[in-house]
Amino acid sequence: MVLDWISLCLAPGLGLTGFWRLVEYFGSPGRVLAARHTEILKVPGIRPRQVEALACPQALRHRGGTELELLQEKSCFAVDFSDASYPELLRQIADPPPVLFLRGRKELLHRSSLAIVGSRASTAYGRRTARSLAADLAPSLTIVSGMALGIDAEAHAGALAAAGGTIAVLGCGLDVVYPSQNRRLYDQIGQSGLLVTEYPLGTSPEGFRFPARNRIIAGMSLGVLVVEAARKSGSLITAQMALDAGREVFAVPGQVDSFKSEGTHWLLKEGAKLVQSARDVLEELNLVPDSVVASGTAVDSRAFPVDPEARQLLLHIEPYPQARERLCNDSGLTPARVNELLLLLELEGLIEMLPGDAVRRLCPEDM
Repeated sequence: MVLDWISLCLAPGLGLTGFWRLVEYFGSPGRVLAARHTEILKVPGIRPRQVEALACPQALRHRGGTELELLQEKSCFAVDFSDASYPELLRQIADPPPVLFLRGRKELLHRSSLAIVGSRASTAYGRRTARSLAADLAPSLTIVSGMALGIDAEAHAGALAAAGGTIAVLGCGLDVVYPSQNRRLYDQIGQSGLLVTEYPLGTSPEGFRFPARNRIIAGMSLGVLVVEAARKSGSLITAQMALDAGREVFAVPGQVDSFKSEGTHWLLKEGAKLVQSARDVLEELNLVPDSVVASGTAVDSRAFPVDPEARQLLLHIEPYPQARERLCNDSGLTPARVNELLLLLELEGLIEMLPGDAVRRLCPEDM
């Protein structure tokens, strides 16, 4: 039962490896807690100090019972590895968490999901792309990420904006909001999505917990999509974990001179699937619906201007900022006509005028 799983997890110094060695040897956490010290010492790889942590199973069960009561008070709950609600994909990784502590929509554990990860210190391009792709993928896949600033937060927000499911995997206890700037997002996911962690209540977000969190992000998902990442980043660790678990790895190309896209470009060189739109992901996973939006590959035809010259000019405007002078050269239109058409496009909400006499095309989710 879940109390035994939680109680054994709370044994100080036992660790994940020690936990699974004992459960494999004895057959269940309950049998581990009932075993004599001499029996536990016979388990290969178990050290004497780990046995000492199990010296008082009654105290561990008391702590486990207190944890369950606190979870209930905070509208949270727990699912152990033996529970039918435990995600099947997560069972298959080499070091699955014995217990998942949860808040929100439990049914999301059993929906097909995709992880979207990337840089915390992301660019406007990266944030916009993450939100757009998450929104377009949300009707078909639950979006999983780590609720960090930057790409993670945008991926969650994009899924929520599209009324889709999203799962935030935390590197701390369910009652700890980290980073604090994401308090509103935390509350939204707790109500409309699902918060997940392997750590009991009150656990602080220490650095070593985040690589461990990343294996859950990768393990729960059919694949990992890296939107923006430097050459050395946690996102690449998540991608490697996905590969180790036999999952797909996707990457979004960035500007060739941006060091924040060096990691994604390296992934593409190593064979990751290049993603320009939601369709690229869904086709690879054999999940393409008839209504999928190919975001980022063309201007939204539902909001396309009637004026033929405005339509032609819009084809020259990219999501990246461009100088007005360049548009004149590319389109062959006079500066006066370009100015007139840009005003029309801006009024229709298709472009954004930027400082420095620059302009960029708005993606559908920006409109």
